[in-house]
Amino acid sequence: MSTPESTLGDEDTFRILIATDIHLGYLEKDAIRGDDTYRTLDEILNCAKTNQVDFILLGGDLFHDNKPTRRCLHTCISKFRQYCMGDSPILFNILSDQAVNFSTGQFPWVNYQDENLNISIPIFSVHGNHDDPTGSEGLCTLDLVSSCGLINHFGRSQSVEKIEISPILMQKGNTKLALYGLGSIPDERLYRMFVNNQVTMLRPKEDQDQWFNLFTIHQNRSKHGATNYIPEQFLDDFLDLVVWGHEHECLIDPVRNEQQLFYVTQPGSSVATSLSPGEATKKHIGLLKVKGRKMNLQKIPLKTVRQFFIQDLVLADHEDLFTPDTPQVTKKVEDFCYAKVVEMLEEAERERLGRTLTPEKPLIRIRVDYSGGFEAFNTSRFSQKFVDRVANPKDVIHFVRRRENKEAVKDEVNIDYGQLLKSTAVDGLRVEDLVKQYFEAAEQKVQLSLLTEQGMGKAIQEFVDKDEKDAIEELITYQLEKTQRHLKTRGVTSEQDIDAEIQRFRDSKKNTTEEVEEIKEAFDRAKALRLERGEAPQDLDISDELADVAMDSDEGPAPPPTRGRGRGSRGRGGRGRGRGAAPPDPKPASRGRTLKSSAPTQSRNILDAFQASSQRTSRAKATKSYTEDVTIEDSDEDIPVMKSTRSAPRLASSSSAKCGSQSQSQSSRGVAFDDSDDDDEYDPFKGTSSRARR
Repeated sequence: MSTPESTLGDEDTFRILIATDIHLGYLEKDAIRGDDTYRTLDEILNCAKTNQVDFILLGGDLFHDNKPTRRCLHTCISKFRQYCMGDSPILFNILSDQAVNFSTGQFPWVNYQDENLNISIPIFSVHGNHDDPTGSEGLCTLDLVSSCGLINHFGRSQSVEKIEISPILMQKGNTKLALYGLGSIPDERLYRMFVNNQVTMLRPKEDQDQWFNLFTIHQNRSKHGATNYIPEQFLDDFLDLVVWGHEHECLIDPVRNEQQLFYVTQPGSSVATSLSPGEATKKHIGLLKVKGRKMNLQKIPLKTVRQFFIQDLVLADHEDLFTPDTPQVTKKVEDFCYAKVVEMLEEAERERLGRTLTPEKPLIRIRVDYSGGFEAFNTSRFSQKFVDRVANPKDVIHFVRRRENKEAVKDEVNIDYGQLLKSTAVDGLRVEDLVKQYFEAAEQKVQLSLLTEQGMGKAIQEFVDKDEKDAIEELITYQLEKTQRHLKTRGVTSEQDIDAEIQRFRDSKKNTTEEVEEIKEAFDRAKALRLERGEAPQDLDISDELADVAMDSDEGPAPPPTRGRGRGSRGRGGRGRGRGAAPPDPKPASRGRTLKSSAPTQSRNILDAFQASSQRTSRAKATKSYTEDVTIEDSDEDIPVMKSTRSAPRLASSSSAKCGSQSQSQSSRGVAFDDSDDDDEYDPFKGTSSRARR
């Protein structure tokens, strides 16, 4: 159904091209597949120009390598300059403070407002896990392209303790669009930050119900471990549409989250970077149209993507053809796989009829399950038969075996913590997670009565990770003193009433700001005590956080640090201190991972810290409280830089906005999308049913 020209040129309609995970430069040295990513990028940019979009939104992983080759950079810059520079006018305005939106770049303003550039199609992009910032300067490849004025890199967080997502506020006619973005962060770290309420999404204070809220994120959507993903329920419920990057399976049709009442679209990658079933789905990009609070997403099939077919074969399911005892069974299995590959090639040929832009050679993968006594044949010899017909002749066949499921641990009380530690190491759990699991599985008689699980976990983590010997002791002392003062205030005297009051007092602080402040106060006292004894600081907060970032990388678990000689230590055969020479001056200890001296104070263990708390008296010295009130700038005096003539709308945090406007009207929220793969346009705003927020 074609759309009338009046609707196409509607001055109130945002037209946005959405794509994620382009992975420029993937296999660029391959003789057959080397140009696949560059051809697809050309198609995406040409599609944006043909549909006269207002801007392009990329969901991360524009580049496949963190340090792309010169050819890759040259091709990317050339394509952007070819399609995104021109005399076409920009029909929307930026209302927010651009110095905040693009604070990490050398030029903190949107590229189309630069007097030295002539941009016709702006590109807004967050970074992914493949092209994320690295090095002491924290630069990524997107920063290089941004310095050329060809892309607007946003959604980057420089803090490892707290994230504030400030939206890019746009307006076209009467339509107001708030564009939020968050670049790739290690999933385990971001998961904990969401749990600890350290992620805040700012909102305009004025006319909050009139903004269409669009959020792009680049994280694991499917669960890969206990905390190695981001649940959709973590995101704020005022959002209207979430563009999810990083996941390569194309699920571009918007799916409604019934709990948070927003929609999620997952465009997927534009190139197959792995021979897995998720990559075999047809690749699409999206044309998003936003008018007021209504939206429409039309999926556009990509024509330059190489075909990919995958099939699973379980040899044990074909007993009518062969069994492990059949004579020459390996030859028969090879012939069977050959016939399957030929069938897939014929299917690819039929689909490619009339598609001149589709590459000639498809990707073929057969996963052969040879469990049950079968033997694998020579895959290299097999692949030679299809060298001239497939794009991946070296890995057409992949042999797999079924893994036997291990018995799950059913008794939570008598749980094997050796097995728990082994499994949680794979899942990426930390010390406080193990403490929490221990007390969840423990019997009632060994539960904590004075401390909370969170406080105990944090104290043990400080002891293990930072060698903070007084952390556990100070936490117990601090909680004991505070509980005693509470009981005196309440006037409780009987033993039974004391136990009940302690339990109520402990439960009232669970998962609250008061609990966090108490833990921090106890740790501050432990640090102050260590400084009183004249001991050097064990670490710095920022270095510890950065170390956590390295350990939480989603590229795979890092090898554990070894105890012993650190970098720069002399080996046994090196030049050491001669006999009779004076010992070197003691040096301050670095992080707690290095080898500690054998002084008596260093030989304490966790039990010593518990025992010492009952032998120490209360300290008379007052320690400094480090609790601070975090405020958000609400000033109306923000002046946008460059050419924007509108005042920047005031922003409020989502947490405060929820209190003031929890009953946000959602009567106009609705979505319609085109399921057809043709290029016909149609009216996106007719027949959109109104949906009320529950």
